[in-house]
Amino acid sequence: MKKAVHFGAGNIGRGFIGEILHENGFEIAFVDVNEKIIDALNDRHEYEIELAEDDKKRIKVDNVRGINNGKNPEEVVKAIKDADIITTAIGPNILPFIAELIAKGIQARREEGNINPIDVIACENMIGGSEFLFEKVKEYLTEEDFDFVDQFVGFPNAAVDRIVPNQQHEDPLFVVVEPFSEWVVDESQMKNTNLKLEGVHYATSLEPFIERKLFSVNTGHATVAYTGAYYGFETIDGALKDERVLDALKNVQKETRTLLIAKWDFDEKDLEQYHEKIISRFANTHISDEITRVARTPIRKLGYDERFIRPIRELSERGLSYQNHLDVVGKIFAYNDPQDPQSVELQEKLTTLPLVEVIKEVTGLSDEKLIGQIEEVVEKYKK
Repeated sequence: MKKAVHFGAGNIGRGFIGEILHENGFEIAFVDVNEKIIDALNDRHEYEIELAEDDKKRIKVDNVRGINNGKNPEEVVKAIKDADIITTAIGPNILPFIAELIAKGIQARREEGNINPIDVIACENMIGGSEFLFEKVKEYLTEEDFDFVDQFVGFPNAAVDRIVPNQQHEDPLFVVVEPFSEWVVDESQMKNTNLKLEGVHYATSLEPFIERKLFSVNTGHATVAYTGAYYGFETIDGALKDERVLDALKNVQKETRTLLIAKWDFDEKDLEQYHEKIISRFANTHISDEITRVARTPIRKLGYDERFIRPIRELSERGLSYQNHLDVVGKIFAYNDPQDPQSVELQEKLTTLPLVEVIKEVTGLSDEKLIGQIEEVVEKYKK
């Protein structure tokens, strides 16, 4: 049986990547520091996924096990040594913390003479996730290791999309996910081109797919979250019942389409259908996604290359409208969740530093026109 090592045994890891690996006949070693989940995986070696739809279809995922990388790092290295594929779903900020283990696994493969090509795929909500991970792995590699990697180890970038809300169940392994999923891999960066997974789309140029997803799903989801929070809603589906929130989403989507068409020559009708599908996904009453989950880490979401500032920059460069994106940015600065450390940090900055200084710091912008426009919209939404 083919072997996969997957970093991240959380809901997305089990409910999305784990399902596809299972469907492709892999034995999966989940790597995580969550003892409860790792112990449950090792006790049962299987779990269930439920699709968030009317008939609540259930899917069993078996041939799984867990490795606690905090307690048994050597077991992770051993698993990587014998693996056929390595994947992650742990969050961009955690990737640097697994780099050394991956490097040691690569070294173990080289030392044993395992020249079967393998790909390390970071399935994260970020552009260039696998390349970013490789940059961190490089710090632990020798010159001899680099030669081995050049020949036998790929780090192909990926774009992933599936809504998996926060949830609590008596069974720690059970997870509910939306029926829709999309996983795209840049095949031009692969080393093991003979291993292609059913349920995964392989493309020679990934950037259009990543931007379509990031600017449509991530930007759209955040638009609903911050607009919904501004009007006092607690869930994404609940917020979308308000015309003000729905209109905000549709208006942002319209601007997104103009950018994607200008950059990548997407078909407008196809994009309209894609965006209508996204609205129906967000409005799925079987997934009551909390706004606090989607809106968390507002400082990160205001980043220079993130889901609002990047499209604003690129729309501005092309002389295209970005007013609706800008409007949401104002609501992000107004977002106040005492349970979210970044929200607290942002509000503290706004009360202790000049507004223009805060805008420059969190967005990375130097364009005085854009900074001034953000300053105006932040002032507009101050509560």
